[in-house]
Amino acid sequence: MLEPRHVAAAAAEPLAQRTAERVRDHMLMQDHAARALGMEIVTVGPGRSRVRMPVRQDMMNGFAMCHGGLIATLADTAFAYACNAYNEVTVASGLSIDFIAPAKLGDVLEATCVEQALSGRTGVYDVVVSNQRAERVALFRGRSYRIKGRPVVEAVGSAAADDQT
Repeated sequence: MLEPRHVAAAAAEPLAQRTAERVRDHMLMQDHAARALGMEIVTVGPGRSRVRMPVRQDMMNGFAMCHGGLIATLADTAFAYACNAYNEVTVASGLSIDFIAPAKLGDVLEATCVEQALSGRTGVYDVVVSNQRAERVALFRGRSYRIKGRPVVEAVGSAAADDQT
């Protein structure tokens, strides 16, 4: 998946990357769902993320496939980390998901999220969920809404933030 130029440019900025990582760390401390599902935030940066999840027995539905809701949760988690990486509380305003192929017990799913558009307080993000063989399992599109004036963590460079690092 190609990154739009503005995402690649933001990722090249050390302060933007450091901010994204601080936001990831803060969110993950409180993200009980991601931790309970065994998710790992592999990478994060401004407008992008990659999240991995092993498919376990307790994730199987009645057809011996990973439950679609859990695949959607993985994609939604990647979406959340990508759109909050700018350090402004951002929530989903809508999403759609298309399931391409089943995920099976023992698969390791990876959700790769890339921002496609960001204008004002709204954004559009695409997530590709693939298995360990790079076979696509699902395609997700999320629409985001930023809550004005609500940082996720104190800004990097502030005295309080510097004391925490």
